[in-house]
Amino acid sequence: MRKPAVVSGSPHGKSRGKAQGVRPQKSAKPVPARKTRARTRAGKNPPLAGVRPPAPGHGKRGERGYLGYLLRQAQAAARLTLERALADLHVTPPQFAVLTMLKAYPGLSGADLARVALLTPQTVGQIIRNLKRAGAIRNSPHPVHGRVLQWNLTAKGATLLGRCRRHVLALERRLAAGLSPRAEVTVRRWLATVAAQLSA
Repeated sequence: MRKPAVVSGSPHGKSRGKAQGVRPQKSAKPVPARKTRARTRAGKNPPLAGVRPPAPGHGKRGERGYLGYLLRQAQAAARLTLERALADLHVTPPQFAVLTMLKAYPGLSGADLARVALLTPQTVGQIIRNLKRAGAIRNSPHPVHGRVLQWNLTAKGATLLGRCRRHVLALERRLAAGLSPRAEVTVRRWLATVAAQLSA
């Protein structure tokens, strides 16, 4: 006659697995959530203690940097300075660019303004609406292409541009500081040549 098998929960407290020589698995200790998050962050973002990017004019942001990056860096710094200078007049650098180009080339269309002001057609469309609403520009139909509108400065727009130019010329003096007249001509010629060659 066979003896009954020992099952879990028997009065003797023995389990079938234990009887067969299988060790019960120990439950892993729970890892605190704070340590888990710290390990995850450390894995994704290794610590960079003491590493800081150089200031403008140093390292790869200086003479050892790429020309394209240095041009962009200089333009960004100049634009920020111009934004602050024109803030009191409630004029943005793109608006100043449009006013300047209309002063130099009266009768430009919106598409032409977008090209010469280096802006998107959508941005120029919004600028035109704002400047027209402010009375700084007016439109007239193109003599040949009736659907095309030409834009010109009004007397109010010319006055506003003159006030802006005082701030812009102050920035121009800062940009040319340290350059001899001959060196400034060389820099202007180089920048214009770069734009012409890369746009071709």
